[in-house]
Amino acid sequence: MRNRNKLTALAAASVAVMTLLAGCGGGSGFDDTASSDKPTSDSSQELTVLIGSSGDTETKAVKDAVAAWSKKSGTKATVQVANDLAQQLSQGFAGGDPADVFYLAPEQLAGYASNGSLLAYGDQLKNKSDFYDNLLQTFTYDGKLYAAPKDVSTLQLVINTDMWSEAGLTDADYPTTWDELADVAKKLTNNDHVGLAFNGEYARIGVFLKQAGGGLVSDDGSTAIANSSESLKGLTEVKDLLDTGTVKYASDLGTGWGGEAFGSKKAAMTIEGNWITGGLSADYPDVKYKVVALPEGPAGKGTMHFTNGWGIAADSKNQQGAIDLVEYLTSDDVVMGFAKAFGIMPATKTLADTWKGEFPELATFMDGLDYSVTVPTAKGAADVVTDFNAQLEGLKTGDPKTILDKTQTNLEAILQ
Repeated sequence: MRNRNKLTALAAASVAVMTLLAGCGGGSGFDDTASSDKPTSDSSQELTVLIGSSGDTETKAVKDAVAAWSKKSGTKATVQVANDLAQQLSQGFAGGDPADVFYLAPEQLAGYASNGSLLAYGDQLKNKSDFYDNLLQTFTYDGKLYAAPKDVSTLQLVINTDMWSEAGLTDADYPTTWDELADVAKKLTNNDHVGLAFNGEYARIGVFLKQAGGGLVSDDGSTAIANSSESLKGLTEVKDLLDTGTVKYASDLGTGWGGEAFGSKKAAMTIEGNWITGGLSADYPDVKYKVVALPEGPAGKGTMHFTNGWGIAADSKNQQGAIDLVEYLTSDDVVMGFAKAFGIMPATKTLADTWKGEFPELATFMDGLDYSVTVPTAKGAADVVTDFNAQLEGLKTGDPKTILDKTQTNLEAILQ
């Protein structure tokens, strides 16, 4: 999972992806056949694996894992690192020569699944029951599971422990409600920094909608709920926090994302995902921090999760080999190897306790999967979220109901 700290840019990129998809034509039309049809199986065909990498460490880990599977299976497989994964994936499908296996973002699913480019192989996975149900739902389209979740991240509250202590706060003061969050944000604010900063986009603000019992779409993704009374309550809470001046968008502090605002000590707290640990270690090693659960809202706990999957091309000449490779890449030992190498969080229930034992200081992120939601994945949803994000930029001076009413209308148009 790459660049989660810049999901606004990701959403914008996904709009371009969907535009490209519309003209791609599609793969073999495999979605017109039953997903239980016997996969193609030609072990003489070399498999290609296309990934978007965070750097040399991830590239080496994936290449080593694929090489190990190749040696074990006898099937040749090579890893290609994309400079622009979305573009190269789209070009491969459009040209009739896609990679066999690839990183697949949720916002790409509907477009590629609907035009027949993807193999709906999920029900054939021997380890299907190991994955969290809400992650499987993320990669399900028209009742078929198209990808095995590769990894996952959730959002929680990250606190600068030095600033916390300097404000006279203790462990007993970690906020568990919205009122307590507002209170500690006020106590943490001084001339040098604000109490809390986060990105002004749905991929952060959505936690408040969830905690109020709302969101953008229903749990099954079929119904728009953006302008429900619960969603309005959540967005109004964010506006109220911004109005205090003790909570600000990261951009209002001259930073690109919450992690930068936090790491540069312009904010004492931020709402971010487990990827922040790598950024802090690399860029702000002197910052001491603690991760705690986000406060509960009127409806209880709520956070958001972000994931990527392993997609398989419907045109692959060795679909069975590709499925076997994905099973290997999502096996416990390999996934834990990835976690230790480049910091991913497993997408399987079976590894939850193992991962928390290995990274106890980050356990709260894993616990969040039990009550998390993700961004809508319906075809056209990326456009709606992009528009919603543009409106959220002006939330402090805007009207939450007007913003949500427009988003509701946009969502209803694509969900009909």
